[in-house]
Amino acid sequence: MGLILMITLISIAILFWFWAISDITRSRFKNPYMSTVWVLVVLFFPVVGSICYLLLRNKLVTNKRRKFQPKFNRNN
Repeated sequence: MGLILMITLISIAILFWFWAISDITRSRFKNPYMSTVWVLVVLFFPVVGSICYLLLRNKLVTNKRRKFQPKFNRNN
């Protein structure tokens, strides 16, 4: 019984870890440096960092759409 519980908790922690890492890489943060900070937090503290990120995600991520701003500088 204890072994099954341990395997279940470890698999849930790994699932949260992968979910947090994939969400960090796809999200647009209000501060551009926060994605690097959160990746490091989740990598160094996998369980606590993943849970903290997933709880605080809505305050950190912007929902604004990107604007297409091409930089065609052809003045050579």
